[in-house]
Amino acid sequence: MAYLRKCPSWRRSLAIFFLPLVFSGLGPHSEFRDDTFKVSPARFRWSRLTPSKLKDRSVGLSTEKNAQGQAYFTLEGHKFMIIGGSIHYFRVPREYWKDRLLKLRACGFNTVTTYIPWNLHEQEKGKFYFSEILDLEAYVSLAASIGLWVILRPGPYICAEVDLGGLPSWLLRYPKPQLRTTHWNFVEAVDKYFDHLIPRILPLQYHHGGPVIAFQVENEYGSFSKDGSYMEYIKEALLKRGIVEFLLTSDNDNGIGTGSVEGALATLNMAAFEKDSFLKLQQMQNDKPIMVMEYWTGWYDTWGDRHKVKSATEIQLTASRFLRSGISFNMYMFHGGTNFGFINGAQNIYQHRGVVTSYDYDAVLTEAGDYTEKYFKLRKLFASASAGSLPRLPPLIPKTLYSFVVLLFYLPFFEILPYLNKPVMLYSPDTMENLPINNGSGQPFGLVLYETSICSGGQLYAHVRDSAQDCQLLRILVENQGRVHFSWNIQYEWKGLDADVSINDTLLRNFTIYSLDLKMSFFKRLLSATWRLAPENYLGPAFYRGTLKAGFSPKDTFLDLSNWHYGFVFINGRNLGRYQDIGPQRTLYLPGPWLQPKDNEIIMFEMIEKGFYIRTTNKPQLQG
Repeated sequence: MAYLRKCPSWRRSLAIFFLPLVFSGLGPHSEFRDDTFKVSPARFRWSRLTPSKLKDRSVGLSTEKNAQGQAYFTLEGHKFMIIGGSIHYFRVPREYWKDRLLKLRACGFNTVTTYIPWNLHEQEKGKFYFSEILDLEAYVSLAASIGLWVILRPGPYICAEVDLGGLPSWLLRYPKPQLRTTHWNFVEAVDKYFDHLIPRILPLQYHHGGPVIAFQVENEYGSFSKDGSYMEYIKEALLKRGIVEFLLTSDNDNGIGTGSVEGALATLNMAAFEKDSFLKLQQMQNDKPIMVMEYWTGWYDTWGDRHKVKSATEIQLTASRFLRSGISFNMYMFHGGTNFGFINGAQNIYQHRGVVTSYDYDAVLTEAGDYTEKYFKLRKLFASASAGSLPRLPPLIPKTLYSFVVLLFYLPFFEILPYLNKPVMLYSPDTMENLPINNGSGQPFGLVLYETSICSGGQLYAHVRDSAQDCQLLRILVENQGRVHFSWNIQYEWKGLDADVSINDTLLRNFTIYSLDLKMSFFKRLLSATWRLAPENYLGPAFYRGTLKAGFSPKDTFLDLSNWHYGFVFINGRNLGRYQDIGPQRTLYLPGPWLQPKDNEIIMFEMIEKGFYIRTTNKPQLQG
């Protein structure tokens, strides 16, 4: 999700809403009322129909119209209202999937929605990852066991504020990439990905006994719209591989025309209850119900900007209006989670700004899964709209404070080079995507060090993406701070040195290029290094090591990095994400399940200047 705007705008028992015979949905001459926000309990009643109990299946999710011309959803012939919330499995520790889904259901939602990130499932071309935090099938099956229906959003482009909008960076290896078009090199890659992905999710479909009631075709293509044949191609790519469930598209009101495709329901993304948008959509497909695929509960943050918030009262009142109008909706986000590792995207409106590590989003649940005022207001609203009771609230996940961590040992940056993978030797520098590594897939995330010998000083010229540091012996360290996740600019998001380097107009040649993807295997090798006692002060990039003592029962906490400057934190080899002293985010979320009893190794890669220690806190600091 996301639209580029100058000002950012402000997601129990499984519930199926059965509406009265005179359905409260929108008819051809419906008017939107602004003066009523309470939902009468008589209007809806909750059903005990859940994925596990519904055995006989033939119809699936569909749409109908009543005698008055009002359109509505049905599921297996029953009038049905989608009350959805977005939770991305890849942003939540697997150990907490159940907690977050139970809280979604206990709030009164009946559906969970999630994107599927191609760039994480196929980081290297032809090698697929569907385990641990990326085990999509386990996540969907878990949702079904809890009593939730599922809507999947497989892309291939997803936005979601992730690197390159969820497209794998090796697509940029083509000389002139034509992403999100029917150009042969793009659709060939999509086809191979879908050939692997779709068979995994076929058994999860409603008609095969699973919880998946709908699939989204691509994502917000109306805001891109470079190829009139593209949406039809993606739709057919799903259908011919066995997708039989309800199809939909998702756009803002300016994009619903060019972003829609025949055979899929057009839905809206919006920040508020926008009457004109509903009327525009109704004129386009007046025989179909209105659905809001993304109602934004907050917004994402970027480094150097302020934390975005949206009032709980506004969320409650808008949800109430959706209910009264019979509009199905999905709250984006119900729970945002965390951009662990290097998965964050970036925006580039006036300047490049990376998305922060926290994807808190000011959502209904916090980044750490805690309840908010929004949660309780929505639960009260949904309870008043149902004839039955909601499930009990799951308990809070406990937080704790640990003793502060002193990082006693360090390695200056250039002393870690022997522990990296073998460097690449190239006559001229190249971008990280085009490096001949990872089975011809280049490097997706992290940093790249370029090294060459120079015989004289002078004026250096080098074009870098995104930030770089140069050293005496010419060494240039370049970081991928996140590829743009939205707009046509995704075509040009190469990272590293993307042009020749010169001194006094003399081109430099013969580069030694080190890949710093900072995976767990690197940290295992780094254990054998000779670490030195850290000085009180140190300027420049370096790795620092300390021990967090978690006792016998580790719990969630937040790392307070307010006296450090810029870098990354790794706990037992896991990348918690990036920190920056420009804010707004001042803490990093550390899930308890990622800690082991007693001693836990913390390694910091600080790129500017040594801090003093790491404190822990039981609350995040997101205000900057």
